[in-house]
Amino acid sequence: FRPMAMMVPDYALIAEIMLFSEGFGDSLTLARKQTAMYRLASEQLSSQDHYDFGMRAVKSVLVMAGKLKRADPNMVEDVTLIRALRDSNIPKFLAPDIPLFNAILRDLFPGVEVPTIDYGQVKKYIEAKLVEDSLQVEGPFVGKIIQLHETMVVRHGVMLVGVTAVGKTTCSTILGNAFTQMKDDQVSGGWEKVDRYTLNPKSITMGELYGEFNLMTQEWTDGIISTIVREACNAVAAGDTAKKWICCDGPVDAIWIESMNTVLDDNKTLCLNNGERIKLPATMTMMFEVNDLAVASPATVSRCGMVYLEPVYLGWRPLAKSWAATVIDKRFEGVGAKVLDLMEQLIDPALTFIRKECKEHIVSVDVNLTSSFCSLVDSMLREEHGVTPDTLERMLPKYIAFAYIWTMGGNLMDASMVKFNTFARGVFSSFQGLGLPDDLTIYDYKVDPKTGDFVTWESLVDPFTYAKDVPFFNLIVPTIDSTRVKFILRAQMDGGYHVLLGGNSGVGKTVIVQDYLGQAGEQYVHQTKSCSAQTSSRALQAFFEEKLEKIRKNLLGPPSGKTFIFFVDDLNMPLKEFYGAQPPIELLRQIINVKDDRNGGIYDLKKIGLFKKIQKVQFIAANAPPGGGRSVVTPRLLRHFHLINCPDLSNASMRTIFASITQGFMQDFRPEFHEMSGPIVDASLEIYIDIQKELLPTPSKSHYTFNLRDLAKVIQGILMVEPKNIADADEMLLLWCHEASRVFRDRLISVGDRDWYDSKVVTVLSSHFSRTWQASQFVDVLFSDFMAQPKPTPYVQVTDMEKANKVLKEYAEDYTLNLNKPMDLVFFKDAIGHISRIARLLRQPRGNALLVGVGGSGRQSLTRLASYMAEMKCFQIELTRGYGVNEFHEDLKRLLMQAGAENKPTVFLFSDTQIIKESFLEDINNIL
Repeated sequence: FRPMAMMVPDYALIAEIMLFSEGFGDSLTLARKQTAMYRLASEQLSSQDHYDFGMRAVKSVLVMAGKLKRADPNMVEDVTLIRALRDSNIPKFLAPDIPLFNAILRDLFPGVEVPTIDYGQVKKYIEAKLVEDSLQVEGPFVGKIIQLHETMVVRHGVMLVGVTAVGKTTCSTILGNAFTQMKDDQVSGGWEKVDRYTLNPKSITMGELYGEFNLMTQEWTDGIISTIVREACNAVAAGDTAKKWICCDGPVDAIWIESMNTVLDDNKTLCLNNGERIKLPATMTMMFEVNDLAVASPATVSRCGMVYLEPVYLGWRPLAKSWAATVIDKRFEGVGAKVLDLMEQLIDPALTFIRKECKEHIVSVDVNLTSSFCSLVDSMLREEHGVTPDTLERMLPKYIAFAYIWTMGGNLMDASMVKFNTFARGVFSSFQGLGLPDDLTIYDYKVDPKTGDFVTWESLVDPFTYAKDVPFFNLIVPTIDSTRVKFILRAQMDGGYHVLLGGNSGVGKTVIVQDYLGQAGEQYVHQTKSCSAQTSSRALQAFFEEKLEKIRKNLLGPPSGKTFIFFVDDLNMPLKEFYGAQPPIELLRQIINVKDDRNGGIYDLKKIGLFKKIQKVQFIAANAPPGGGRSVVTPRLLRHFHLINCPDLSNASMRTIFASITQGFMQDFRPEFHEMSGPIVDASLEIYIDIQKELLPTPSKSHYTFNLRDLAKVIQGILMVEPKNIADADEMLLLWCHEASRVFRDRLISVGDRDWYDSKVVTVLSSHFSRTWQASQFVDVLFSDFMAQPKPTPYVQVTDMEKANKVLKEYAEDYTLNLNKPMDLVFFKDAIGHISRIARLLRQPRGNALLVGVGGSGRQSLTRLASYMAEMKCFQIELTRGYGVNEFHEDLKRLLMQAGAENKPTVFLFSDTQIIKESFLEDINNIL
């Protein structure tokens, strides 16, 4: 090819010629003024992703000016051009840029007065539709809806840009409804009915959006957009005059939107992969609702008309007013105004304080906190919480305060909660008749439904009783934290809302939710879905379709008379695409967004274009803070949830939990053991807290991550002994040293770290148990169960190393005879240690081990021997040429069938050389 340089065109000349052709007399000066205006605007206004002052923008203004000129040929030409410039540019500007733009216009056209346009009819209908949907008529917002109408007159591709909860969807829905109503009322001016098609282009793949070839059969399958466009074209051919709006409500990225370029420019043609080209009729409009255009190309931005919505146009007040009128006043007449008065005092100061002084794990938007506040007040003002028309007067301020604490202050990080406590105390001081005690923090009280006074959460924590036969992992010790979170979960679920729990790994989010779901009640059915980095939107959709019942061909829902609760664990794990979208998250958003009739559901992927609605479904989600494979979830999904932070367990809570379990376990021991349970828990806690501070993970020690699960494993280890095998308190202490060393010391890789740990244990022993022991007394202690035969054998201390060596040698010979695989091992001290460690893990439920070491250190042989000793099958995958994800899944199926269906205890041995694809680890992670 021969390269060719393109020059920037002479805008002034082009504009002059176009103005002439549109019928203007004084086109030379007007063209110069227009070009000057665009140059000044691009230099002086702020730079935003959605601003574009190029050739396409110039052309659309000139076309608009021509329309105005022909509509009113006698108007002064300056005024016509100013109107065109103003009406096509103002919608996309940020609020601070509008005065600047107006100033530029005044400088270029001094002394010209532009009459304001009267949108009498349209405006009247828009306001009527807002009232009909029980929304508030806000002047600036109505202005935005009219701007959208103006933009749609000039461009057939329109983007509504703005952060979440500024009314993008409402904007287009209300406008469409208003047009439809005007057609029905036969208002003059040629209005047409509007059909809207909504879809989220990122909740499906590119192929499902536009259509794709099946690579095996070379068959062409239509996509959703091509189906909708075809349907619209057929309707137009059949004489339908209605307007068709296709609304893509989801993130724009450079890949799928580029295929729209031919649709959005003057060709108006949709080009598909199979060479088909569909010409769009004049009644079609493409609308996009996006959070931002950070990853969209300039080619896209210049092709679309922009309407920018900002939070300043709405704020939280319209939301609160509509809620008070529709929810509160219907339940208790005339109370809505009172609630609004209280909100005026509370909300603004809190939002300012949170944004300035506090930090959140999951970052929220202001409207999100306000709507959660409204929903929690709604859930609380019910009879089951002791609120009747008679008690309302007394209960209202208390429940408002309670909701305020758990929505404004419920999503803050642990350190910010302290600040918020002081701040809220100051706010509540002006409340009449609140009576919130001053002894503890505001988070420690709830309203008693019977008396209406504040009581502490502590008084409501259920007592814990230790049951010997319950597996360790099913023991749940209720704490203040879990009681609080469960109470709010239950209230919000009964109110019909969605909840998202945040908090660090290991604080028990999943356990709390599972515990709640177990006692949720007859009217609920529930299912759990854990997300991982490989979760795809198609897999998630299949999960929903499988679990929900088919009510009609286009309606899915729970069994009749019930509500479905889906618990989505690790919500922020799905991998972000190159351009930052997370398809599974977008799919969830498409399901939750059930505000208008064509939304809230999924597209059928077999019968293209069939939209299945989903009803009576609520979501509980849980996620740890972003970082390390977890990404930030789009606020457009999060705003539907009530966000709660589960704080890290305080030392007091951890002590309560583990002390309750150990005390319960020690009941069967002789009396002198009973007072040991407290010190054992305290000592374990001290080691756990210090090792987290001292030994931090580095690249060479990436496995130095300690969380609550490790602390639980120390206690779990102690629960493996039987009273008859422990002679005295000293042996109990040796057992404790052994278990703590297995959990903490075994993962330390350098002599220095191990020495630090040993000296730590020596200090703890003297401070908690007043024993002056040397490190050598407990470092080599071994407890194991392979010393005696038949299984199940007791867990006892290995005192005689010679005997241990002999027993292991016999096992190795048995192994060679029975399995015909040689096992020539020399059992020196370290090998015996390693084997007993592996054996210890294999006798525990959820005893999974990660063996770290150099090649040839016996990781595989010792595991095979240990699993043989524990009478378990050892399962390994065999790599062949072309081994991939499907083969791996087949092997995993065999493994799980063997363990689950045939009930054979199995060890799955997987070495680092077998990880061909990253996703193997993902699958193993999901099994764990």
